[in-house]
Amino acid sequence: RLLRSHTMSSMRRGGGALMRAMASIATHRLVQPTTGAGCRFDRLAVVGTSSPPPIARFFGTSPAASSAAAEVAETKVRNFAIIAHVDHGKTTLLDTLMNQGGQQASERLMDNNDLEKERGITISSKYTSFPWRDCVFNAVDTPGHADFGGEVERVLDMVDGCLLLVDAQEGPMAQTKFVLSKALQKGLKPVVCLNKVDRPGVTEQGCAEVESKLFDLFANMGATDEQLDFAVVYASAREGVASLDFAEAVRLCAAAESEKSVAPLLDVLMDRVPPPPGSADDAFRMLVSMIEHDAFVGRLVTGRVASGTVEVGDRVKAMRRDADGGDRESGRVTKLFTSRGGARSPLSRASAGDIVSVAGLSAATVTDTVAAPSVTEPLWASPIDPPTLKMTFGVNDSKLGGREGKNLTGRVIWDRLVAEAETNVALRVLQVEGGGGDRFEVQGRGELHLGVLIETMRRENFELSVSPPAVLYKPDPDRPGKKLEPLEELTAEVDEEHVGGVIEALTARKGELLDMQHGAGEGGKTKLEFLCPSRGLIGFRSVFVNETRGAGTMHRSFHGYGEYRGAMDRVRKGMIISSASGITTTYALGQLEARGSLFVGPKVEVYEGMIIGESSRDDTLEVNACKEKKLTNMRASGTDETVRLTPPRLMTLEEAIGYVQSDELIEVTPSAIRLRKAELDSGKRKAQARKAAKA
Repeated sequence: RLLRSHTMSSMRRGGGALMRAMASIATHRLVQPTTGAGCRFDRLAVVGTSSPPPIARFFGTSPAASSAAAEVAETKVRNFAIIAHVDHGKTTLLDTLMNQGGQQASERLMDNNDLEKERGITISSKYTSFPWRDCVFNAVDTPGHADFGGEVERVLDMVDGCLLLVDAQEGPMAQTKFVLSKALQKGLKPVVCLNKVDRPGVTEQGCAEVESKLFDLFANMGATDEQLDFAVVYASAREGVASLDFAEAVRLCAAAESEKSVAPLLDVLMDRVPPPPGSADDAFRMLVSMIEHDAFVGRLVTGRVASGTVEVGDRVKAMRRDADGGDRESGRVTKLFTSRGGARSPLSRASAGDIVSVAGLSAATVTDTVAAPSVTEPLWASPIDPPTLKMTFGVNDSKLGGREGKNLTGRVIWDRLVAEAETNVALRVLQVEGGGGDRFEVQGRGELHLGVLIETMRRENFELSVSPPAVLYKPDPDRPGKKLEPLEELTAEVDEEHVGGVIEALTARKGELLDMQHGAGEGGKTKLEFLCPSRGLIGFRSVFVNETRGAGTMHRSFHGYGEYRGAMDRVRKGMIISSASGITTTYALGQLEARGSLFVGPKVEVYEGMIIGESSRDDTLEVNACKEKKLTNMRASGTDETVRLTPPRLMTLEEAIGYVQSDELIEVTPSAIRLRKAELDSGKRKAQARKAAKA
């Protein structure tokens, strides 16, 4: 593997596709191929005459074409996942592929969620089908962030290959590594697409260096020899261009629209992604990977048909995968759907290899097996990594509670969380002991994972109070009595003058500097790589933005569990807390500005125990922000000066989640984000502090 890495790196720096092929033959293809024709995908599978060809089942065709497709020996269905870092062009490429397949896809079709469009990230996995020549492609969109890893782990069971999309200038990034490692562990063979070759700074030598980095990354992740022998396609998703040659791809970017095409990429996917396993002659079985709800047909379970065929009206059952086993329920298939152009398209029949949604079962969930009544063994399902973070959701009991939202009670909040846990497999919801049915522990994969849930509930007119996040520790199996904590890899690109401040801030949070490369980042920035505890990175993004003056970029990915690194130093100043309820005044706030930064402006309703600012010192201040200037009949010695207030520091939900401490809460309403003390009464807070000091 080291010999191959060295040879491939040397060849890529000095030559093109021919030199890479020679290196592959010299260092890798030293054994006779197992197939007689010498082609990796010369698999033959007899297609029964009772099962119509994929093109006919999904998109319709003429009788002559159906007859020709039925004679094709190889199964013409390809299921692949798209893996990419944030802003590397994944959504744009999917739109281009669907347009090439004859579907009129709207812009950013796969990011159809409001939060996805606002944040520019993929939150939930989705799939779509489109035809290409005599083949049907099922493309599965995967989130790039490790916080949504539960989405990745369950949908990778539906695919047989993956398309790794990498920015030709930036190369592989942190969030690419997480999803890629999951795909390689499942044995998926990647096809690499270097995107954005139309950018001015992209060169053939730079692309060769990116390919070498990818090869080394694959090798470090334990890729097999077949996975290391990946194909490379150069593309510009925005221009709708793809080619196996870099110079040709660059030329096509400036060519006429009639010359532009992504056909080379689709041809490589058809050749490199193996056909789905399973036979249409066996009994019907399908592993549930996604759950949706439709207002007309009810619950929809989505997955890849592992074997057999299913038609509308067939009797099926749902089988558990947990320790209890057995059948969960039985029912009849009322509807079959596939996804076409981002919309559901009805089917009458589906067979092995197809990705479809089945209606007719009301209790089936993720990892269940939907099968024919004669099947006795459920399909194997990939385990989902456990949560790493927890937060406590509760009823909003502040003095302003119930004024803005409509969903207020603990029962309504609990029902909403349980419904979310059914479809979000990485989420766990528990009742808090002694909470009286009004407090619930929600466990997830990260602060972004839980933050998206809170924002979604907020837009659904929920009011709730949220505790600060806390990490979930694991006992160390090798050292009894010790614990392990989740660690994350952090990659940052900052200007030279900000390197010291970023390193100091992460070191205070128990971070370990792994690598520093001067000029390796975009625009000549310094690239830093750290290994940090997850608890230390809670709320670090706002600190990073302040340290770099908004000019740095930061990406995180889950690394694993490691040794507990001890308590952390205090990283936040004291608070300014309101001691009275009422409306804030300009007069009172003007006197408080010198004491710290404020979170509220004038004419804002506040209450006792609400956090209205951050002190410039470590001490906490309790102030009256509602105090008014007293009027007298005495003439002032001079004219009153007009008070000019600095605009308040307004926090987003993500900033608030990382800002609050253990004795504080976030008040979330449809129109406001407020910070408050968990105990609103000042006297009780002081008594609790004295009791804790004595203990």
